[in-house]
Amino acid sequence: MITIDTISKKYGKAEVLNVSSIEIPTGQSFGLVGNNGAGKTTLFNILLDLIRPTTGTITTNDIVVNKSEDWKVFTGSFIDESFLIGYLTPEEYFDFIGDLREMNTADVATFLSQFDEFFNEEIIGKKKYLRDLSKGNQKKVGIVAAMMGNPQVVILDEPFANLDPTTQIRLKTIIKELTEKGGITVLVSSHDLSHVTEVCERIVVLDKGIVVKDIKTSTETLKELESYFSV
Repeated sequence: MITIDTISKKYGKAEVLNVSSIEIPTGQSFGLVGNNGAGKTTLFNILLDLIRPTTGTITTNDIVVNKSEDWKVFTGSFIDESFLIGYLTPEEYFDFIGDLREMNTADVATFLSQFDEFFNEEIIGKKKYLRDLSKGNQKKVGIVAAMMGNPQVVILDEPFANLDPTTQIRLKTIIKELTEKGGITVLVSSHDLSHVTEVCERIVVLDKGIVVKDIKTSTETLKELESYFSV
C-alpha cells in the first residue's frame, strides 16, 4: 500500500503540487496523466525521496519514504537518464544494479535473457557506453534495470517516450506481465492516453498539481480522458 497524504510542493510562492490524498493498494497498476507542468514528475520524485515535499508524507508499506531508506529494498524505478551511469556499458550497469539487488552474474544473465526482443539486439554486446546510446536505448536499459531483483513497487516516468512503435508494444506486454504476477504495484506516468489506459487499471489526472479525476479504467476511459483534454 502506498499512501499519499496532504502532499504539496512550493518553489517560493509558486505551488506546483497539492494532493490531499491518494491510496494505491498493493498490486494495483496505477497511471498518472496530465499536461506538461501538471506535477506528475514532481509527485514521483517526492515518492522516491529525490525532492522533499513542502507539506505531507508518503508512506509505502508503512515506511515514510523521507524518514527511512528501507523502502528502497523493494522499489525499482526509472525517471530519466540521470538514473544511469554514463561511463558504464549496459552490461556493467546491469551487473552493478544486480549486485545492489543481491543478484550474482548468472542471476543477471538469466534475468536479462527474457528481454531479448525488447532490446532488439541494440543493447547487449555493442561495446558502447550508456552515454553513447540513443535516448530510446537508454530508456530500455533504465526500464529493465528498474525491474531487477523482484521489486514489489515499480515506478516508471514517461516510459513510452522516445521508444519506437514496436518497442512501445513490447513494453506494454512487459508491464502487463509484471502486474499479472500479483503483488507488484506498478506506477506509470505518461502523456500517451492510449498506452496508459491499456496498461493501468486506475488512472489519476493531475491538472496544475491538483487531482481532477480518479478513474477506474473501463472501455469508456480513453474517450473520457480524450474529452477532458480536448476542452
